[in-house]
Amino acid sequence: MVVERSLPTEEAAALIGLTRDMVRDELAPRAAEYEAESRFPRAVFATLGKAGLLGLPYPEEYGGGGQPYQVYLQVVEELATVWATVAEGVSVHTLACFPLAAYGTEEQRARWLPDLVGGSLLGAYCLSEPQSGSDAAAMTTRAVRDGADYVVNGTKAWITHGGEADFYALLARTSDDGPRGISCLLTPGDAPGLSAGRPERKMGFTGSTTAAMRFDDVRLSADRLLGEEGQGFKIALAALDGGRLGIAACAVGLAQGALDAALAYARTREQFGRPILDFQGVSFLLADMATGIEAGRALYLEAARRRDRGEPFGKQAAMAKLFCTDMAMRVTTDAVQVLGGYGYVSDFPVERYFREAKALQIVEGTNQVQRMVIARHLTR
Repeated sequence: MVVERSLPTEEAAALIGLTRDMVRDELAPRAAEYEAESRFPRAVFATLGKAGLLGLPYPEEYGGGGQPYQVYLQVVEELATVWATVAEGVSVHTLACFPLAAYGTEEQRARWLPDLVGGSLLGAYCLSEPQSGSDAAAMTTRAVRDGADYVVNGTKAWITHGGEADFYALLARTSDDGPRGISCLLTPGDAPGLSAGRPERKMGFTGSTTAAMRFDDVRLSADRLLGEEGQGFKIALAALDGGRLGIAACAVGLAQGALDAALAYARTREQFGRPILDFQGVSFLLADMATGIEAGRALYLEAARRRDRGEPFGKQAAMAKLFCTDMAMRVTTDAVQVLGGYGYVSDFPVERYFREAKALQIVEGTNQVQRMVIARHLTR
């Protein structure tokens, strides 16, 4: 089912058209096989990079796409309708580029940003640790100044693209001053002393590599500090607001893919002499699925438009992440139910969508954390 979109420019409309072509020609033929074999789709990301889809919200002067966030997110949504691993990967890469784009000096941006957003490199975001996930202020990975360098030691956990990425946006402790003691360092993927643990064996997103990253006396030049020392916690929070919208768009796209599969099945599957779509029990289920998807899309787009206008959007980003990912869990559950036994087997994609939806309720801050964020906004 082709989603009707309200786009700000003809260029944006063409971009969505290009994305749909790539979804049909590049993603759809590969998704099931790669996920079944837990294969990381690096070649697919290279293709997306060549098409200009890995730097969409960043300035054209640095090789980005110069697109509003609302357009970038709709591209992510389109990718997720067929392959959530790729959509999430684009979101994570965009998140990893944010600290340099928003807080780097002009010299740093000119030096590194074109390579980061130009499509040839893939990024990752190193925030979580084994004992500090949503409680980022409790991190223990430390970067100690040593002359003209920082020496980093510690372990980061649950890193999407861990061991596959070309660069990492690293959050590490540079002092013991709580949240004000955290700084951000741009780390090359081939830095001596940096290594990846064994990839996690996950319930879903099996084509997306997730691994711990170990920093053993990793030496980084001080010019790789993004922003000022102690500004890392602020950078992390700002990055996560945008990242949550990326996950919300992934969730809406995933749910749309599940609805499309369920609707197609309901039109052709016959029981008692007629398509099951004719039965109210099934048609009402599909109607609720479609309504939830439309509501989620409207919510994340309103948050994105606030961001594009330069208005505060943190509360709206948390709401969008919360609502859209919970909605995706409901929709994929119902899609499995519509297909019945066929929904439970891997011959049809909805069982994979169901498994992937669960992860979206956890990443970029669990949905319980999103409720905390929203509640704090309400009590200010």
